[in-house]
Amino acid sequence: MNSKEILARRKKFVPDAIGIFNPSTAVSAKGAVITDADGNELIDFAGGIGVVNAGHCPEPVVKAIAEQAAKLIHCSFNVATYDVYMQLAEKLAGLLPHGEHTKVMLTNSGAESVENAIKIARQATGRPAIICYGGAFHGRTMMSMTLTSKVGYKLGCGPFAPEVYRIPFPDYYHNNQGAANLDEFSDHHLRELENFFTTNVPASQVAAIILEPVQGEGGFNVVPPKYLRGLRAICDKYGILLILDEVQSGFGRTGKWAAYQHYDTNPDISTWAKSMGSGMPIGAVMGKAHIMDACKPSTIGGTYPGNPVCCAAALATLDYMEEININALGVRVGKIVRERFDQFKKQFSAIGDVRGLGAMLAFELVKDGDPNRPNADLCKKLISYCADRGLIVINAGINGNIIRVLSPLVIDEGLLNKGLDIIEDGLHRLLDDYTDKTDHQHGLLAAKSI
Repeated sequence: MNSKEILARRKKFVPDAIGIFNPSTAVSAKGAVITDADGNELIDFAGGIGVVNAGHCPEPVVKAIAEQAAKLIHCSFNVATYDVYMQLAEKLAGLLPHGEHTKVMLTNSGAESVENAIKIARQATGRPAIICYGGAFHGRTMMSMTLTSKVGYKLGCGPFAPEVYRIPFPDYYHNNQGAANLDEFSDHHLRELENFFTTNVPASQVAAIILEPVQGEGGFNVVPPKYLRGLRAICDKYGILLILDEVQSGFGRTGKWAAYQHYDTNPDISTWAKSMGSGMPIGAVMGKAHIMDACKPSTIGGTYPGNPVCCAAALATLDYMEEININALGVRVGKIVRERFDQFKKQFSAIGDVRGLGAMLAFELVKDGDPNRPNADLCKKLISYCADRGLIVINAGINGNIIRVLSPLVIDEGLLNKGLDIIEDGLHRLLDDYTDKTDHQHGLLAAKSI
């Protein structure tokens, strides 16, 4: 069955609301290459939306999945305890300690991790309110959807969860408010948060503040260092728990196991998923032991979390990541992409900003150099251009005008540059065409006004 037939069947049997980020198909994949239903090899810059940092189908993970599936697929961790769950929890606690004693709850996904993190924070503090950010994405379940900012993800799904309050993300590119530098800008936003406790919700009622250190779907906006450190201090001052969502930014993507490790700042609770299991559905909530133990019996858990096969996959993934030094690979890929994107920005005025952390990088397409005039049409055309030439790339941002790179970190340097060449060629061709058409339209308008 070819790609055209598969996509036609999708149209017939799958709800239209399940979006298509990229017009491609997949039959098999290895490393950083996907083979589609027509036998074409595609360079993967999407990584299953940041899920395969260690590459598609790494051999140790495939082997671990097969061996575990032959022994135990499911019994539910609530019914009978199995060691592979504890092995994974211990491994995560060792890699990402939250203070002196860390405890781990396994989940099925990033959204489920967020849902449980909120339940844990509310029980640990006895407070109802949660503060989140503009541009945030935390999932599509009811609480995580409430926390998510982009309206397009939530149309017709309300009413939403109560006691959720949103503040602006400290986005220097779009709204620097005349600040001379990031530190001054951070100070302004921290003062605004203090004011928020007076004008919107008292700090004494806030259970947690949840933040992505690098916003994923929001457009790879990176939290300023002084802001995150100041946020930690404010949370400590008022007894508020700091939840950091590392679902997309974790496991080598930024050149460290966690993005927050760049800031010398630790959360009280953190959420994980995506590259943790090389594509198997698994996530985690991690936190300081006394916080995690504040939950009442049976208020967290479920039938499938910590599935044995998924645990085996995640454990093998983490071991493999250590073996290949995934963080060094994140630094390597990030350096190459950052240098090329910076070159693109010098070449193309349509690129308003290049941003990200490590290998979690993006550029934003705008009109006339204006941060507040997103060019989603050009972004869509560039994605299509790349797809036609064997490169899978996806967008981000609340306006869909940002090209992001989430390629497997094991990608060969030659293949990485080949993909970047395709993007560069696409920008040349599309911008020449875009400029020609725009000039023509302006000419018609001028003729009509005459």
